[in-house]
Amino acid sequence: MELPKRYDPKESEPKWLKYWEENKIYAFDAEDTDREIYSIDTPPPTVSGKMHMGHAFGNSQQDFIARYKRMKGFNVLQPFGTDDNGLPTQLLIQKMKKVRATDMDRKEFRKLCLETLENELRPSYLGDWKRLGISCDFDVKYTTINEHCQKLSQWSFIEIHKMGRAYRKEAPAMWCPKCGTAISQVETEDRELQSHFNDIIFKIDGKDIVIATTRPELLPACVAVFFHPDDKRYKHLKGKKAKVPLFDIEVPVMEEEGVDPEKGTGIMMCCTFGDQMDMDWQKKYDLPIKTAIDRNGRMTELAGKFKGKKIKEARAEMVDEMKRQKLLVKQKEITHAVNCHERCGTEIEFVHSKQWFIKYLDLKDDMLKWGKQLKWFPTHYVNRYENWIKGLSWDWCISRQIPFGIPFPVWYCDDCGEVILAKDLPVDPVVDKPPVDKCPKCGSKKISGEKDNINTWATSSLTPTIVKELFKGKPVYKKLKDVPFSLRPQGHDIITFWLFNTVVKSQMHFKILPWEDCFINGWMLDPKGKKMSKSRGNVIEPQVMIDKYSADMLRYMASGSKLGDDLNFPEKEMIAGKRFMNKLWNASKFCIMNLEGYKHEKPKLTMIDQWLLSRLHQVIQSCTVSLDKYEFHQAKAIAEKFFWQEFCDMYLEIVKYRLYNDNENKASAQYTLFTSLYTILKLFSPLMPFITEEIYHMFFMHYESKNSIHITEWPVFDKTMVNEKADKAGELVTFVVAAARKKKSDEQVSLKEPIKHLKISGDISEQEFNFVKEDIKAATVAEDISYTQAKENSCDVEF
Repeated sequence: MELPKRYDPKESEPKWLKYWEENKIYAFDAEDTDREIYSIDTPPPTVSGKMHMGHAFGNSQQDFIARYKRMKGFNVLQPFGTDDNGLPTQLLIQKMKKVRATDMDRKEFRKLCLETLENELRPSYLGDWKRLGISCDFDVKYTTINEHCQKLSQWSFIEIHKMGRAYRKEAPAMWCPKCGTAISQVETEDRELQSHFNDIIFKIDGKDIVIATTRPELLPACVAVFFHPDDKRYKHLKGKKAKVPLFDIEVPVMEEEGVDPEKGTGIMMCCTFGDQMDMDWQKKYDLPIKTAIDRNGRMTELAGKFKGKKIKEARAEMVDEMKRQKLLVKQKEITHAVNCHERCGTEIEFVHSKQWFIKYLDLKDDMLKWGKQLKWFPTHYVNRYENWIKGLSWDWCISRQIPFGIPFPVWYCDDCGEVILAKDLPVDPVVDKPPVDKCPKCGSKKISGEKDNINTWATSSLTPTIVKELFKGKPVYKKLKDVPFSLRPQGHDIITFWLFNTVVKSQMHFKILPWEDCFINGWMLDPKGKKMSKSRGNVIEPQVMIDKYSADMLRYMASGSKLGDDLNFPEKEMIAGKRFMNKLWNASKFCIMNLEGYKHEKPKLTMIDQWLLSRLHQVIQSCTVSLDKYEFHQAKAIAEKFFWQEFCDMYLEIVKYRLYNDNENKASAQYTLFTSLYTILKLFSPLMPFITEEIYHMFFMHYESKNSIHITEWPVFDKTMVNEKADKAGELVTFVVAAARKKKSDEQVSLKEPIKHLKISGDISEQEFNFVKEDIKAATVAEDISYTQAKENSCDVEF
């Protein structure tokens, strides 16, 4: 048989991608109701132009499990979706097309977004995932902005509204001035920023009272001054009025146990709104609401001559003005945690506005219980879920003041404010007519559609339902409908976003967990352990690495990292992957060339062949157990060690004399070669799907009924193949061969140099030794061997 001299991934990988797609190798069978389903709630990546290294890292690890389960006989449902509605997409389109949504007609901007997604972004984005070898059924697909998802998202809102858990309220909401929309608590992050503590003078009864603040720009929105009731320094001020510096306003001085006497000067101003504490105090004491900062992040008329200034400009100018008026006692530079919008990094403000919320703070105990019912891999990530719940202080704000997204299925009566829900979905209340001609409450015919859109996380938290409903009317629908998915794979950074919200939505709608297992992958960092970002200039693109090495080598690198661990990008592992790939190719060529005439029958096996097959089945068992626990890194390490050390370095060298010389035990050697190599290919096929498919088609498919290695049966552990006597004999053989090689290396002689005498001792009987004696002679080129049974293995070499 003439075999290719070398393996070229640049030629092979595109070939197999096309083959898999044309032959629907990874198709989920919606007609099959017999096989057990293994369903994966595949994370729909945000359409950002192209796949990044974090995607390649996490999705490869997810795919190892999908491929393993498929070979285990499951009907694997691994769909592919894209998250392409809402603010992230809006920002991307604005940047790509150099437009501003606020400057365009809403309908025209939505059309621009949809056309750009369909014609420019999704095709290349989808190609990146395919190129990596991800074994999704790409015919089971969705986009979170398509009609199917819009309908389900709007259905979810209506159902939650009927439960009494969706409510619209005029209240302080977290607001991003840059993005121009309300955001939820989950979309914020603390960032360490430089600022100043400003000790400024308030006047009470004409006397100076110093208050420390980092937000002097909120002075025009000051509504009260608070001190702790046990603080004797300020006890005499209770009930008096404090004059706010720069602004001719007076506010009440009040007691409040929440004030920390040790922080700053121990007396605090309350402004509407600087933080959660301001909101709590405003509500508790029924204080007036003053708006000093508008939705665009500029000062309002309350700020007087500072009106129209941006926040930081106003802050600096107010500080300068207080310096001139000698109202600034001192200024101290600090670095402190500031709540920012995770999407753009802008410091958030609190704006009084009407927003839609989902009520869930009353469910915190239930949320903790639901988290404990899930199986977490790794287990410690449940702590992140629990800590998030314990720190929740807001209901879920789900309305967004942006033009692109899924509309709320809601109209309002202009006269009485009655909420009118849609009946036919999907719907756009800005364009479509309401389901009634007049308000059912007051009879008014003045009805207006909601202009806000539903937050994208409120839609992507429905992904299990989105996928299940794709199969409505199909035989498998009943098997899918009322049961959790098998697996949720995702990064640890979105536990508080996607995972938490999906759990909440699943319990609200169906009273079930969304999945059984949570599979949490880590981050791919740069080589120095820093988060990759364009601003740092440290981005490593997977497309470049695939072109430089191959998809298999990138997947090999991802398989070496323990699930849940962050990994500093190790290019040396790509090089190690290349070395492994070359060795696998060359070892396979050797085996295939020496399997000519193989009869595919199991003969009587020699002791050394029994040893290798015994070890092989132990490896099968260990790899299977590891993959069942999602410990793919362990499975890889076990299989790779066996391949390099026992199969290549030892067995292939030991067996050559039988293969080359038509030895009477050649059939035993061929059976062992065939079985071992085929099993090795199967063990590595989930990790490195391209080269294993190439070798399978080159030889092994002729002995199989399956047209891809990826739908063949996973190797089955057979305990009858584990042979303790053979294991001991094999250990002795490998010990002696290694000792002989080392001696020759130390003496700087060729490995082919004959050894005059080998004096061997070992923990097997002389009869058992005789079964492997010829193997040792051939592998070491020994002319004479003597053997003594002993408790420990030893070997003396004489030239």
